[in-house]
Amino acid sequence: MRATLDDERGVQPFVSLEGAEADPPVGFDELPSAPIPLSRAERTIRRVALIGTFPPRRCGIATFTSDFQQALNALEPEVETVTLAMSDPGHTHDYGREVAVEIARDRVTAYSAAADFLNQADIDVVSLQHEFGIFGGSAGSHVLTLLRRLRMPVVTTFHTILADPDTAQRRVMEELIARSERLVVMARKGVEILRDVYSVPDDKIAIVLHGIPDIALSEPSVARTRLGLPIDRLTLMTFGLLSPGKGIETMIEAMPAIVARHPLINYLIVGATHPHLAAQKGERYRQSLANRVAELGVAGNVTFLDRFLELDDLITYIAACDIYVTPYLNPAQITSGTLAYGSGLGRPVVSTPYWHATEILGDGAGILVPFAEPGELAAAVNGLLDDPAQRQTMSARAREAGRAMTWPAVAEQYRNIFSAVRIAQRQAKGVAANLPRLAPSAILPPISTTHLAAMSDDTGLLQHAVLGIPARDHGYCIDDNVRALLFLADLQQLRPLTAVEARLLATYAAFIDHGWRADAACFRNFMSYERRWLDDVGSADAQGRAVWALAALALQGGSQSLGQWATTLVFRAAPGLAASDSPRAWAYGLLGLNKFLQRYEGHRELEETRASLAEKLRQRLADCAGPGWLWFEDELSYDNARLPQALIETGAVAHRPELVSAGLGTLDWLMAYQTAPEGHFRPVGTDSFGRYRLPPLQFDQQPLEAGAAVGACLSAARVTGSVLWTERAMAAFGWFKGENDLFVPVAEIETGACFDGLHFDRRNGNRGAESTLAYLLALAEVHLARRASTAMLPIAQTPATSRQLPDRG
Repeated sequence: MRATLDDERGVQPFVSLEGAEADPPVGFDELPSAPIPLSRAERTIRRVALIGTFPPRRCGIATFTSDFQQALNALEPEVETVTLAMSDPGHTHDYGREVAVEIARDRVTAYSAAADFLNQADIDVVSLQHEFGIFGGSAGSHVLTLLRRLRMPVVTTFHTILADPDTAQRRVMEELIARSERLVVMARKGVEILRDVYSVPDDKIAIVLHGIPDIALSEPSVARTRLGLPIDRLTLMTFGLLSPGKGIETMIEAMPAIVARHPLINYLIVGATHPHLAAQKGERYRQSLANRVAELGVAGNVTFLDRFLELDDLITYIAACDIYVTPYLNPAQITSGTLAYGSGLGRPVVSTPYWHATEILGDGAGILVPFAEPGELAAAVNGLLDDPAQRQTMSARAREAGRAMTWPAVAEQYRNIFSAVRIAQRQAKGVAANLPRLAPSAILPPISTTHLAAMSDDTGLLQHAVLGIPARDHGYCIDDNVRALLFLADLQQLRPLTAVEARLLATYAAFIDHGWRADAACFRNFMSYERRWLDDVGSADAQGRAVWALAALALQGGSQSLGQWATTLVFRAAPGLAASDSPRAWAYGLLGLNKFLQRYEGHRELEETRASLAEKLRQRLADCAGPGWLWFEDELSYDNARLPQALIETGAVAHRPELVSAGLGTLDWLMAYQTAPEGHFRPVGTDSFGRYRLPPLQFDQQPLEAGAAVGACLSAARVTGSVLWTERAMAAFGWFKGENDLFVPVAEIETGACFDGLHFDRRNGNRGAESTLAYLLALAEVHLARRASTAMLPIAQTPATSRQLPDRG
């Protein structure tokens, strides 16, 4: 088995599942389900697994699955696909990277292994392409082994629906229907059969037409020139894998009457012999057709093209024909990809009245003739050949009808179906599937730095992780290293640092010191894994966070040398924050200076800097706040609670009650938005970013917001002495424990790691530095507050607030 780490969404391997001995990969995101109400992100399915045949295997479903995959990947925003290809017994296929898993059709253990693979993967919905013959077991029953083990919803597309199934086929169909959240058919007749034969309710069925390329065909003469076909010969065409039942014999029998009236006519029979037929009988069927052509004396008017056409060639051949013919013999043909292509791309069609043709050729898009009637078929073709105006009208109607069949339109319809079933699953289950829940406990979780150490090397703290593994490609940043410094400064107030933690502290300090540019009085921010700085001046927010962490270390520094180093950098870096226009940089600077000036009270330059930053923040609130909007900016974005926290703490230490009042008011307003009706904490979602003065959206939820809310509410509790703020802090901390919209823990107690947030339907399986430190900082702050006050509530309690939350208006 080979696998490559793809991106933050997990692993995309190629695996050959010949049986249970093929181990599925591990380490994907967990797979819960989706809450409501819908946001833009909730309407967007991220990752879909496709199960069906796939090129280079040659069959209609393989072509469909490949086209479908490309169409989903081309959506905006794109849908990522993971494809599981059914093997063709007796054949091997050189699949490309599009195929993640190959399932041995006739080995039931391969289906179990495929299900285990999908359950480990970051999959929203499984899209199953169903045709009895592509799956092993009696009536294709092996696929049920796969479906029985899946944890995510399944949408099944029926490429064949039997109106008169035998006992085995009915049994498979009934269980397949029961295990699918939605059934997709390509014709109204499919709805009728599912309803009448299998008792499927209408609301479980969706009609989505067979997809076709979104292109305009060239004129037939132009295409014929490109293919080297006679330009002056009108052309008829049938394409598809050659096999009995396609009615080619009927069309051949009609040719003498057509040739008698149109001697220059050319009938193209395009397509390789069906692989199963070729394996059993070779080319005898094709030869029998050629022999009949010769017997009828029309060999000069019939051309066999023994090829499986790739899409570009197929489009050219369709463009080259004047009339497309589908003389199928089976009236129960419910789906024909060849018909969808021929008609949808704008070619006049003459067809027998099988189910799909009856529906798709309505409104003048084609002509229907009786089954196995060469005379009727010849008359219809001759009528069209005699009437160019009718052909043109029919072509225009076919093109118009084909607009709804283009792959972009079809893929968007499927995405809507996938989103709906994902959300419905969430509503039905109410909890995330197969994720551990933390047992209630009145004891605070211990503080573990195991994951923090794993994310660090002798350079510093790495920014990101793929699942729990440090992602070296993303390198380092000052932002995360100063957060780590701040956490360790708090931790050493609780207990002596271990030898590993002391080494980490020195490493983070060295990284920060290396990032300082004395010539510009600022910090760089981003460094590659190769230890090359990627910027000359870091963001204003990074400067502010650095001052905050350095001030905490200067106050709590432990070793004299680290304290002196941190103090020196605060003196040099803090004054520059006054020139920033970032409210968060001001807030971080204030949180640091409030600590620092406890030790260096009366330092004039820093006192003036603190006063300036506080006034900037107060003035920003005064300028921006209005009816129904008590905030510093026109949107709610990230680390929001740090802004009111800075005003609360600054007002308290600087004896400015108006700042305390302003900070409490804005924090109260923010926390009202961040409290779900059920009473649990619901942080501002990242979908809210950029929404002008609108209520926040629910997802994606970030640990940074929960950590900021814990810190801000604890500051409010210390300043006011109100248990209300303590309760709110505990509710925010409960978000890490699983008291959230998905009912899943976001933190790992044993390692101190924190998942990178909650999507609308699952937690993000990656555990990066920012998220981990948001949890660790919050945990350390709660421990410090618990030590300082016996009034703290037990950690397991997250009651609704003791009074009605304020009206957001």
